[in-house]
Amino acid sequence: MTKVLYVIACGAPAASDVETFVKLAQSGGWRVRVIATPMGVKFLDLDRLAALTGGPVRTDFRQPHETSNGLPPADAVVAAPVTFNSINKWALGLADTVAVGMLCELAGMGVPILAVPQVKAELASHPAFNPNLDTLRAMGVHVLFDPAVHMPAWEVVLAELSTLLDT
Repeated sequence: MTKVLYVIACGAPAASDVETFVKLAQSGGWRVRVIATPMGVKFLDLDRLAALTGGPVRTDFRQPHETSNGLPPADAVVAAPVTFNSINKWALGLADTVAVGMLCELAGMGVPILAVPQVKAELASHPAFNPNLDTLRAMGVHVLFDPAVHMPAWEVVLAELSTLLDT
């Protein structure tokens, strides 16, 4: 049985290369589905990602007539890149986008989650950011963040996910 990985993409520069991460995860045996914030969509080629993953990029809440969100159940989640805005909303439970809403719900379900923030140093020094990272860690979210590194390579992200799942 193939494992399912949700990739949550927010509106940061690394999202424009999320296709590379999807391919890496697929080569590692994952069935990947992509969920994006409204700003994340601006960095993505939705048609190419849909063709690559076999399913549409989820960008909005399901409609009242939809009985399912169209996604297979997740075995793990990688939120990368995840922005300052989404980190803070997620930690506070402000589920105003489908992506943040799913992160809140999946954390509550105990699904393993790796969050990889991509934020400017100025935002990383904001007094709300580190306490909110601590809140996410207390919820069981694994955070891969070094303020000195703009964004780790996708290979590093996939290796970190493997390490997380092996523990």
